Amino acid sequence: MKRSSQILIALVAGVAAGALARVSGVAWLSAAVIDIEPLGTIFIRLITMVVVPLVVASVFATVASIGDMRRLGKIGGRTLMFFLVTTFLAATIGLAVAWTTHVGRGMHPDAGASTHASALAGQDALKPISVEQVLVDMVPQNVVAAAAKGDLLPLIIAVCIFGAAATMVSADHQRELIVLSQAISHLSMVVIGWIMRLAPVAVFALMGATVARSGFGLLRGLATYALVVVLALAIHVVVVLLPALRLGAGVGVPKFLRSTSEALLLAFSTASSTATLPVSMEGARRLGVSEEVANFLLPLGTTINKNGAAVYKAATAVFVAQMYGVPLGPGQAVAIVLASTMAAFAGAGVPGSSLVTTLIVLNAVGLSAVAPAAVLLVAGIDRPIDMCRSLVNTMSNLVGAACVARRPAADVRGRK
Repeated sequence: MKRSSQILIALVAGVAAGALARVSGVAWLSAAVIDIEPLGTIFIRLITMVVVPLVVASVFATVASIGDMRRLGKIGGRTLMFFLVTTFLAATIGLAVAWTTHVGRGMHPDAGASTHASALAGQDALKPISVEQVLVDMVPQNVVAAAAKGDLLPLIIAVCIFGAAATMVSADHQRELIVLSQAISHLSMVVIGWIMRLAPVAVFALMGATVARSGFGLLRGLATYALVVVLALAIHVVVVLLPALRLGAGVGVPKFLRSTSEALLLAFSTASSTATLPVSMEGARRLGVSEEVANFLLPLGTTINKNGAAVYKAATAVFVAQMYGVPLGPGQAVAIVLASTMAAFAGAGVPGSSLVTTLIVLNAVGLSAVAPAAVLLVAGIDRPIDMCRSLVNTMSNLVGAACVARRPAADVRGRK
């Protein structure tokens, strides 16, 4: 049985156990459901353990592997610009939709929510801050201290700087650094795979305890949150990707869908843009994208271009903040958008990595006290959301390939 199915079954079983404990009023049953909650807490701590090595290694390997932009030529610059702009817009849309719909407001995640909220309210990080202060705080001062505190936004900035510097050293040293960082990234993925085996047990324990304390109001709130994320993804497709397809690539929507429908359906059904890559490349060729552009852009896009993930992370950050009654000002909004953009680039193509990188966004706005528990709370309903965001990720890559391929052939040859 697939792990996603196991998690879904655990979610239903946990809800049933928590509901039975709450409705029956049997003291020992309620105590038993709540007493197993530490199993979920252990899972949360293990997931959090992997954050720093995974993010540092994957971001460094990605940046260092891009190489000298002067050698990439115009096609490389336009590709990265498309990735950056669309991911930034995706994060902005996710923030805006979640904020305007007030998703999460009025929810009570568990009996400890008031305690968490009180602790958060006393943190300076959650007081209204200026946009200027957010930009200053992004500049790394002590990377070790940032890693220790879970302040990953300046840590990512520092890793990007060192990754860019790696492109300037000798080819042998650059290769050694990339191999080392990729090895650490792969090692982190193996550890995540081990930890995710505990996910069904953790989801059962935490959902059971949560429903036993909070009742069914929480479930309605989670369903609303899922609908808001899907709405934000749909808006991104309509407002950003389809206009880019028509204006930037000169391709109509019917032709695009005829050429890429297999790839889009496969991405949706498997919730994996990586597994869809061969079909995406064939769809790009049917669109008229040159093999050179497709072979360069699509594998790179599968690694770092995750519009759907950016929408999801920004919406999740707003949802969690409003669920715990944390006020968000302009400074926090800027931090959410920037952190969601960077976290989307930092994601890895393995199940569970989205849980890790979403922590980056929550920590960036001072929600570290509740971030792990909040992420696991939404993990039980993540599968349908993951299918939708994988569809958007794949669509963005294909639209980007069509836009870049429209450029004069001389620009493409400039990379050689």
